[in-house]
Amino acid sequence: MTTHLPTADDQDPDSSARTSRLRAALLAAAFTADGLLDLLGAPAYAALARSETVPALRATRGDGPLETLVRLFLLQRPVPEARVRAALPVADCLADGWLVRDGDVLRATVDVRPYGGPEGQDWWIVSDLGCAVGGAGGIRGAGEDDRARLVLGVGGASTTLAGITARRPVAKALDLGTGSGIQALHAAQHATRVTATDLNPRALRIAALTLALSGARPADLREGSLFEPVGEETFDLIVSNPPFVISPVRPEGARLTYRDGGMGGDDLCRTLVQQAAAHLNIGGYCQLLANWEHVAGEEWQDRLRSWVPRGCDAWIVQREVQDITQYAELWLRDAGDHRTGQDAYAARYDAWLDEFEARKTKAVGFGWITLRKSGAQDPSITVEEWPHPVEQPLGDVVLRHFDRQDYLRATDDAALLAGHFRLADEVVQEQVGLPGAEDPEHVVLRQNRGMRRATKVDTVGAGFAGVCDGSLPAGRILDAIAQLVGEDPVLLRDRTPSAIRMLIEQGFLEPVG
Repeated sequence: MTTHLPTADDQDPDSSARTSRLRAALLAAAFTADGLLDLLGAPAYAALARSETVPALRATRGDGPLETLVRLFLLQRPVPEARVRAALPVADCLADGWLVRDGDVLRATVDVRPYGGPEGQDWWIVSDLGCAVGGAGGIRGAGEDDRARLVLGVGGASTTLAGITARRPVAKALDLGTGSGIQALHAAQHATRVTATDLNPRALRIAALTLALSGARPADLREGSLFEPVGEETFDLIVSNPPFVISPVRPEGARLTYRDGGMGGDDLCRTLVQQAAAHLNIGGYCQLLANWEHVAGEEWQDRLRSWVPRGCDAWIVQREVQDITQYAELWLRDAGDHRTGQDAYAARYDAWLDEFEARKTKAVGFGWITLRKSGAQDPSITVEEWPHPVEQPLGDVVLRHFDRQDYLRATDDAALLAGHFRLADEVVQEQVGLPGAEDPEHVVLRQNRGMRRATKVDTVGAGFAGVCDGSLPAGRILDAIAQLVGEDPVLLRDRTPSAIRMLIEQGFLEPVG
């Protein structure tokens, strides 16, 4: 079922020129993220992201260049050659294999999806036909070997990882398990050199297409599993959207390489995390998405703390938890197993539950793992559950989190009380209590940006945060509060540093200078 892939050879001046002409044609037709939204409208655009094509088909009944490109590359419909010639350099596209002729119509060989970069760039993500979103379940008629090699395009996991990645200029970045190349494309904007690896050689070829069509520098593409392709090399940034699905171990050929890691339980994610430290430079970050097991008789937080390698700080956020039946059903549908017939589906469902029962798995967590190689003897390891809405992108939030950990680790209580702080931007105070009551039952500080945290504080905490503008040291502020509330200033200074540390750690207060 899988087709031969186009070529886009940056070392070949003729091929590079053809790719540039194709990119110029896509831009001229407004085949961009903004152009799609304008053409389709928000409902049809959102439906397309759910792999529902009927609204988009209705919106592309015209014969303009943009309608033509949507039908070719996103809806995978044959289009008369005369119409295509009005939108694309057909000879170039046929020469490099982006299109194939089928009688008097042309067909696309790959899915090409417009994608907006973080600074307004117009990019395109290449993937296998029908695999932009929705998993292998959206592919009909493919054999096991073809399904195993499928390369997906942009999905929620891809954009989540891109959003949380710390963006700062670095010398070397590694995209481990590159897939369609979206993380490598982002990294190419701020890394001097990008290495991208994948176990699936087809993914490496598609990642090269994504980079070339989007006008990015080519990456160093290497085939292999986990860190094998990079030997003992070290990097300033490692990003990975690995095959983290916790699925029954199946024969090699039956795996879906984009999601099934081939190891038992959550061993692939654990192995990736534990091996990352050896491939990070001091100060370097490793950021990945992961699934982890909730095992009977074991706290999931302790399980994840045990993964963190020596010399690394970590921030691990659990975003979602599914019971084992929900989890199995999700990934059975992703693979299209719900279409195999009732008996076959039931047998495969049983196999998933047998695997979970054997491993004493009660549920599966999903979230983000960020490591920073600090070399610290007393590493900062934060493991938390945060299922609430956040504001992407969070890359700067990640960097500030670890900056605050450095500050807190190096600052004792005396230095803390001598320090100056300011209330972070977009923090508001809410008072909760009965209407008409003289005093609130409690006070809540709430962030309107980033992680959008909320925390309850007492009267002292609210008063302290409210006057933190960087001008006075914390100790003097507490002395003034003690005088106002009639409390012993020495006792207040003794009991307040832990609360100040909490407000700093969660990003409500920022050290000045």
